[in-house]
Amino acid sequence: MIYRPLALTLAAIFASIGSAHAATDITFWHSMEGPLGERVSALAAEFNASQSDYVIHAVYKGAYGESMNAGIAAFRAGNAPDVLQVFEVGTATMMAAKGAIMPVQEMSEKAGDPINPADFLGAVAGYYSLPDGKLVSMPFNSSTPVLYYNKDAFIKAGLNPDQPPKTWKDVATAGKALRAAGMECAYSTAWPSWVQLENFGAWHNTPYATDQNGFGGPAARLEINKPLYIKHMNNLSQMAKDGTFTYGGRGDAGNALFTSGKCGMYTGSSGMRASIIKTGKFAFGTTTLPYYDDVPGAPQNSIIGGASLWVFANKTPEVYKGVTKFFKFLSSPEQAAAWHQGTGYVPVTKAGYELTKKSGFYDKNIGTEIAVKQLNAATTENSRGIRLGYLPQIRDIEDGLMEQIFAGKVTPEDGLNTMVQRGNELLERFEKSVK
Repeated sequence: MIYRPLALTLAAIFASIGSAHAATDITFWHSMEGPLGERVSALAAEFNASQSDYVIHAVYKGAYGESMNAGIAAFRAGNAPDVLQVFEVGTATMMAAKGAIMPVQEMSEKAGDPINPADFLGAVAGYYSLPDGKLVSMPFNSSTPVLYYNKDAFIKAGLNPDQPPKTWKDVATAGKALRAAGMECAYSTAWPSWVQLENFGAWHNTPYATDQNGFGGPAARLEINKPLYIKHMNNLSQMAKDGTFTYGGRGDAGNALFTSGKCGMYTGSSGMRASIIKTGKFAFGTTTLPYYDDVPGAPQNSIIGGASLWVFANKTPEVYKGVTKFFKFLSSPEQAAAWHQGTGYVPVTKAGYELTKKSGFYDKNIGTEIAVKQLNAATTENSRGIRLGYLPQIRDIEDGLMEQIFAGKVTPEDGLNTMVQRGNELLERFEKSVK
């Protein structure tokens, strides 16, 4: 009997030790599927294997819009995930959700392991920073649109595969040659609003919206009915009529047009590279976005797309320590370089970029540095990015009207005017909601 209390005491001690060392679970909701989803799962598994204090549970929650809505709904219901991947157009909305978000830099500083915004590419850090320069979300899968082209199709059409189109005039000329050679589709695009309006404006250093495209505050209003936008929509509309431009759908719905070999040229996310490599059965090249060479100063720089990682408020200090550790893991030079090289997304950190250059990756994989070079410029008020409330809904409006323009149902000028009118109605609502 004298040993029983000792046995109970030892059992309690061992139970206490086991409890103290139980790993903290961290839920990470994301929108990566296919090859990219596999890489996210591998990242989580590698982090989990690298230490024993935290376990990342990476869960696919649907496309960007779906996962963002699911995250917001979960927060309101009191069961939000710890980390949520949100596409770049949701940045203003997430920033306006006061009380729902734990700013990333503040979190890391409280955890005693500060994340330094100076470690990231300037265009990337600037997009996800507060006015004081501190990161509000964690840069992750940052992309920018580039022009992909089918080298085999170019050769068949008598075009030089080592001299891709540079201007929109070049695209139209190459498109006619591709169609004459029997290509079903000469040119198409992913994410019409992101590529043909938002990046188009930055690439030509012309405003997309007032007040520095929204970075100056919530009073910004759209300016996409200006002459240069009208010219571009007229050009695409004419290409649609003569068969050199094929509308592929909203978002990345048109990606299969290129990966299947049906389309000779395609403007899409740099992050599409992994899918092209895995599913395409042809040689392809990557080059810069087309531009109009009669626009002074063009090209300027493209802007980022993709997504960043947001942390919800009201989590435990231990969860925040684990999230900080996970973010530090993701932004390490080795992981940033591997993610960039394996996916086509840009290396979000300067060290990841330098490590990739030193490895000779760009020399062996021609075109993979295009996205970084497009972003690696001193940005202007017109090219820093877009930070508008209700931007996902504004994109829906723009995509719907572009569909009508390309189908010849409305004129480019009327379509753009309607985009501005309806988009500004949403921006007025947003401005009132944040006052």
